[in-house]
Amino acid sequence: MMRAPAFLSRPLCFGPLAALAPLLLAAACATPAEKTAAPAQEERVFSDYRGAPEIIRGDSTDAARGVVFEDRNRNSRRDAGEPGLAGVKVSNGRDIVLTDGDGAYVLPVRDDMAVFVIQPAGYQVPHNDDWVPQFAYQHKPAGSPKLLRYGGLPPTGPLPEAINFPLIPAAPSDAFDCVILGDIQAYANQDISYFRDSTVDDILRRGSVMQPDCIVAVGDVMGDDLGLIPRMAEVISTIKAPQWWVHGNHDFDFDADYDEDSADSWRRLHGPNYFAFEIGEVLFISLDNVVYPCAREDAKRQGRAFCVTENEKRYNGRITDDQMTFVKNLLALTDEDKLIVFTHHIPFVSFIDQNTIAHQTDNVAELYAMVEGRAALSLSGHTHSVENLNPGDGFAGWAASVGVESTPFRHIVAGAASGAWYNGDFDFYGVPMALQRMGGPRGWFDLRFDGAEYVETYHGSNLGRDRRMWVSVNTPGFRAWYETIQAWRDTPRENRDPVPPLSINDLPDVKIITPEDLAAGSYLTANIWDGTTNTEVVANVAGHSLTMQQTQPAEGEAAKIGAQWADPFAIQRQFSVARWALQSRSGKPRNQGWESGRGNRNTPQPPQPQRATADRSSHLWRARLPENLDFGVHAVTITTTDRHGRKATDTIVLEVRDRRPPTRFRTDIYEAFEDGPPVREAK
Repeated sequence: MMRAPAFLSRPLCFGPLAALAPLLLAAACATPAEKTAAPAQEERVFSDYRGAPEIIRGDSTDAARGVVFEDRNRNSRRDAGEPGLAGVKVSNGRDIVLTDGDGAYVLPVRDDMAVFVIQPAGYQVPHNDDWVPQFAYQHKPAGSPKLLRYGGLPPTGPLPEAINFPLIPAAPSDAFDCVILGDIQAYANQDISYFRDSTVDDILRRGSVMQPDCIVAVGDVMGDDLGLIPRMAEVISTIKAPQWWVHGNHDFDFDADYDEDSADSWRRLHGPNYFAFEIGEVLFISLDNVVYPCAREDAKRQGRAFCVTENEKRYNGRITDDQMTFVKNLLALTDEDKLIVFTHHIPFVSFIDQNTIAHQTDNVAELYAMVEGRAALSLSGHTHSVENLNPGDGFAGWAASVGVESTPFRHIVAGAASGAWYNGDFDFYGVPMALQRMGGPRGWFDLRFDGAEYVETYHGSNLGRDRRMWVSVNTPGFRAWYETIQAWRDTPRENRDPVPPLSINDLPDVKIITPEDLAAGSYLTANIWDGTTNTEVVANVAGHSLTMQQTQPAEGEAAKIGAQWADPFAIQRQFSVARWALQSRSGKPRNQGWESGRGNRNTPQPPQPQRATADRSSHLWRARLPENLDFGVHAVTITTTDRHGRKATDTIVLEVRDRRPPTRFRTDIYEAFEDGPPVREAK
């Protein structure tokens, strides 16, 4: 089954209390999967429809009620002649009802809830000036139980007399395009600028071949500072597509005491922390599977004692009971032929965190049972790595961690727009390279839907439209260099030399290979960023055709870690980062070295490895180079064929020499002769 990209969204705040009530919902622009030219404006699924739910104040009510109507004059009010829309789903976050023939609905009241419409296929909810869908009303009569640093939710008081949801018809949308953004994780305004200059501009540059119809950000949109939400939404709005945001573990109120209050500031500034919407033949279900702070309910499961024994608040990956009921009720009202796309932050399961508990989803087996027999897709973030897991893939640790052994449908961990948290040296665009944990570039997914089918493509930000991989060579010299630096990294900081034992200057050129290197084992490597277990990779080396093997076949094995299994391309850039040494005489202490996360100071020091390095990968292929390669220079071509039959190629040049030539300027030869005095006359 094929799938396509999605885009982020942020809800608009409307009215005094409605400003507390926005939710994320986004739309998509329909572009046929095979289309290569930019769709004209009238061909896009969603138009520029600005507005908000109509809130009618009056007598308090014991139920949430209102109408869903076609807003023919686009003023967000139900005027004479504007018909109600029947059969539209409306929810209180647990119960779901269908509107009657006049578009009316009635829902039970919950003490703390969002009342929201589920955008139906063929229609569009309004959005605010930043293209954040406006489809919800927040109801929390007493507001947040304590003052929260980012404001929380002020008291909303009694329910309005009516909460009316305006919709307009959308263009036909069986074929549409969505951008999926993993962890943007902007801790500071500088990080938003990095994101602007690496990802937003990259998406805009591709406008000649794609224009997204929706943007889905799968959590950790922010990096703990929720006050940056407005600027982030405005920057993304330049793409001009509805942006739907998932709530992640860096998007909550860290000072909240209970999970039910931890999304309060998010709900006020952005919208609901879980919801659903339809486009064409696809139902997107956005879940908040980060429980914070976790407590006794989570600690009931083996290995989660940290939820009650730690001295600091911790989070855990779990889908709450209310959300599980919401999903169950929603599926009961959804055509079985629709594709179900779960968007959530913490992966259901993952390779990179296969043995960890808090970073996978406790009760995912129950969710799998709910969708058994349906076409489904999981889209997540969190790990700052790309994983594209086929149905049936599995890794050691899953059964013990979350009680499943393999994936019943495709799971895509969407990588991170921030890469490895904006670590690394600067690239040509002035943005940290930030290669991810498994060696892929920072970037984003494009999902191109056609009905319930889709094609997924991962794009490295600002790396060009067609690049799909890095290629390098794992030589004995690389492995010795790696192991020396890794041993230093493994030594406690207080017991080691502040200067690393080796730097990138000490690494022998991995593309100059000697007979001794070949005899000891030198491997051609290809890190194929969104590769799957059925990706085929073939290399042509000096007339030799080599079938490259995936280092992690996902057959239930543990992670292979270390010099043999690392990505040499990424490690060379991750193990020796010069940015650590930046300093000036400006007199501004926070401009020395660099800052990461919550203002963590990385004060000037010798170049260091970055914290996250590609010591393992689920998308690395390799082949041992033949020992009988002829001396000379060889062009090596690597061709990959993905699960959709698409081919991509890359080329590197290798040199086979009887011995390594000197690396630096040959001063011994140059200085053995003198230039002599100047000659004034012509010869």
